[in-house]
Amino acid sequence: MGQGSIAILTPYPVNEIPANILSGSIGFSRSDFMSTFGLIEYNDASPAVRAVYDDIMATRKTDYINNFWKAIAHDPALLKRTWESLKEIMAPGALDPLTKELLYIAVSVTNNCHYCIASHTASAFAKGMTPEMFKELQAVVGMANETNKLVTGYQVAVDQRFTPPLPLNK
Repeated sequence: MGQGSIAILTPYPVNEIPANILSGSIGFSRSDFMSTFGLIEYNDASPAVRAVYDDIMATRKTDYINNFWKAIAHDPALLKRTWESLKEIMAPGALDPLTKELLYIAVSVTNNCHYCIASHTASAFAKGMTPEMFKELQAVVGMANETNKLVTGYQVAVDQRFTPPLPLNK
């Protein structure tokens, strides 16, 4: 690999790497992508930030802190609030952890958040997502976005049978 090249580890063969993984990296070095205030590494963190980092690592059973957390660590209150919310929402509940990751990917694709697409795709693969599931998810995301825009453009009124109160299966 030459200077400025980025190695990409992926479960896909080299000729089948998804565009969302490559879109921000072709022709750029890592230094071309910098957070607004830089990243706060563990050794440079305040005690409040280290406490959140320690909880992230303990909860995720890892020694790695994602760049997202390092970037928002400049605001320790935001870091703590965001981590506590994410930890609660992404914990097992009525939806299993893989389903939550798939939803996160879908929203991230729709919102064009390349970082979130990459991190949650990696997490979903770790939780059991297959390449076939990923491809089907992208088809659903694409179709939902297409039909949503058609509804918006055509100003389609909501059918009476789809308005609350809706019957609940108990």
